Amino acid sequence: MKTSPTKIATNIALVVKTRRGQLKLSQEDLADKASIDRTYASQIERAIANPSLTVLCNLANALDLTLAQLLGESALSKDVAGSTKAGKP
Repeated sequence: MKTSPTKIATNIALVVKTRRGQLKLSQEDLADKASIDRTYASQIERAIANPSLTVLCNLANALDLTLAQLLGESALSKDVAGSTKAGKP
């Protein structure tokens, strides 16, 4: 099963926006904590940016999440479990 980059970006956007709200952070606060520009944080939340691994790690740390959680751990776990059951490594 292939993973769509669009789906990953959408998952990240949802997690970032939801978690930012839970922490009561503005986009500017999040951007400062993650060492990115506020407009870039906005693009990530709208799933139109393609953040680097460094930015993803910075976001995860700023939001007090693991990288797996930021990527949408439950969706990732299902994909891994599904490919293992199908006999794929």
